Amino acid sequence: MAKTAFIGMGVMGFPMAGHLKAKGHEVTVYNRNAARAKAWADKHGGKTAKTPAEAARGAEFVFICVGNDADLRAVAYGDTGVLAGLAEGAILVDHTTASAEIARELAEKAEGQGVGFLDAPVSGGQAGAENGKLTVMVGGDDAVFERAKPVIDSYARACVLMGSHGSGQLAKMVNQICIAGVLQGLAEGMNFAARAGLDGARLIETISKGAAQSWQMENRALTMLAGKFDFGFAVDWMRKDLSICLAEAKRNKARLPLTALVDQFYAHVQMRGGGRWDTSSLMHLLAND
Repeated sequence: MAKTAFIGMGVMGFPMAGHLKAKGHEVTVYNRNAARAKAWADKHGGKTAKTPAEAARGAEFVFICVGNDADLRAVAYGDTGVLAGLAEGAILVDHTTASAEIARELAEKAEGQGVGFLDAPVSGGQAGAENGKLTVMVGGDDAVFERAKPVIDSYARACVLMGSHGSGQLAKMVNQICIAGVLQGLAEGMNFAARAGLDGARLIETISKGAAQSWQMENRALTMLAGKFDFGFAVDWMRKDLSICLAEAKRNKARLPLTALVDQFYAHVQMRGGGRWDTSSLMHLLAND
């Protein structure tokens, strides 16, 4: 079993660190809000640290799951950052959904001090984290990946090396691009069905067996029809992710017309006070126009 640290006790990091502890790994956690870290330790019996550097000191693997590039730099760099506490030979795994640019930046800084680095964003949402069923998309070196994968498997149903540093983040961008398009199509379909007077439950039971099937349909269609959006993956976070996708597309010249349009629809949801609503709240714009 490994000596590990986990930085970031949000809705994803809290249960992910819990799975590490449940698998027998030694876990020390850090969170900017110390009360949240204490709550994790009270529940799982692990340790807390006052700084990221303290959490990382002596760890074989350090995992980070925070909000964005700026948050990542805040916990990784400086005298109290993760890199200040890591010893040569340790591995740093970043589960934050961030830019490919910062993934490559962190890889360079980590490897400069003899630390392995993997950018490893996840898909599966809060439910996937709680159930230990996340999909992990990884960028980095083969040897580092092979050492880290058995530990990551504590909370993953799939963990795949996509390529060199930054590839994990690029794969996550593709994931979010695809989700945005599916959700808009599903919202339009469900709104059409409601206005046409169709039985929603019977409809979903039928078409989810055919080519229209998707995770979003099976898990969000009925809540969309019911107008329930106070759960799940927040619009604010989806817009953060889509901004990363759109910025990367400017660099690689990929055309993302639908993604850009859906991003603007989410901006309208935010204007309606739905920043913390689930991403399926695209339905709200159609059902309440």
